[in-house]
Amino acid sequence: MIVYLLKRLAGMVPLLIGITFVSFVVMHLAPGSPTDLAANLNPKMSEIAKERLTKLYGLDQPLHVQYWRWLKRVAVLDFGRSFAPDGRPVIDKILERLPVTVTINLLSLLLILVVAIPIGVYSATHRGSLFDQATTVFVFVGFATPTFWLALLCMILFGVQLGWLPISGIKSLDHAQLTWWGQLWDYTRHLLLPVLLSAFAGLAGMSRYMRANMLEVIRQDYITTARAKGLPERVVIYRHALRNALMPVVTILGLSVPGLIGGSVIFESIFAIPGLGKLFYDAVMARDYPLVMGGLVIGAVLTLLGNLLADLGYAAVDPRVRTR
Repeated sequence: MIVYLLKRLAGMVPLLIGITFVSFVVMHLAPGSPTDLAANLNPKMSEIAKERLTKLYGLDQPLHVQYWRWLKRVAVLDFGRSFAPDGRPVIDKILERLPVTVTINLLSLLLILVVAIPIGVYSATHRGSLFDQATTVFVFVGFATPTFWLALLCMILFGVQLGWLPISGIKSLDHAQLTWWGQLWDYTRHLLLPVLLSAFAGLAGMSRYMRANMLEVIRQDYITTARAKGLPERVVIYRHALRNALMPVVTILGLSVPGLIGGSVIFESIFAIPGLGKLFYDAVMARDYPLVMGGLVIGAVLTLLGNLLADLGYAAVDPRVRTR
């Protein structure tokens, strides 16, 4: 397993460099630049000042030179400084927003696993029952309902009309005056809607995916043999069938890791949550190249790590994968 892991890690390095190079080129080919935005916001800025600003940002250099300088800084985990007026280091901005985004998405992913897997297993083992039909309807509703529209409806109902839950931010104005338990409850109330809504669509898809895998596995000959030996149904399902049915789910979980950033943009914008998704969206709109590249690097690393985790999960479940 160690040799397999080292091979995969070594193969990730050139792939990561290729991803960052393509992203760097595409980003600089996009219309607009930081100096253009600064000039539009300040009509008194002269062309000389604009050229000085371009030189200050290093945008006057050829594209390959800019990329090489950026790559050398990233090699020592220096993502540079943001082009925003505050000029803060990119790594500080990312680390400041990282806990919020990771917390919301990990809670959402945990909720999906805890709920979707039992629903999928029970639906597969009770195919055609009332519960199976009800979950089928739930899946269609989950796929058909736009999450941003559902989020707005929940904000109106639970936040405005009923007043049960807050609809923006992650803490109240009097958060600092609360006790430790009060602060924990305040965080819970603010994160309840974003976590539930972000898990809604994933819950529908994962439960249906688990049901399909389970139906395929329980039709196999070894499941019939296990039942013929007189094993209890619970042992047949949860010890023999479930493990093999989870193998395709490992892939889905691995590919869900990059969504820790990309999938957060909608909910963080709707609920005004200061997370990574909102930060990178604002950076793209402002053509903040260092901050955008920092986000792209994190997204690429998460994607590669997600694939690695999926492969390791396969290797743990099926030892034949380790020899490939």
